[in-house]
Amino acid sequence: EALAAGAYIVGTGRSDFANQINNVLAFPGIFRGALDARARKITIDMQIAAAKGIASLIPDAELSTTNIIPNAFDGDVAEVVAESVRHAAEATAEA
Repeated sequence: EALAAGAYIVGTGRSDFANQINNVLAFPGIFRGALDARARKITIDMQIAAAKGIASLIPDAELSTTNIIPNAFDGDVAEVVAESVRHAAEATAEA
């Protein structure tokens, strides 16, 4: 519907469409990173770091209207997000 209405890029929760937005991309890595850093809480900075970590997994050469976010089954996502969150926690003294 969104594409038919003129949207250039569409993200959806549906697994049968490109650009599936699913919280499984964030939560395992957020919690792993917070636990590794011994963070007392999950801050906005840590959430932004998680989003940037997810975004970093799509190389510029592969970025397109139908490829803006990694697949939920990409094995690198949780590790990259955890590392990003851990660094953010340590940088903001939440660790």
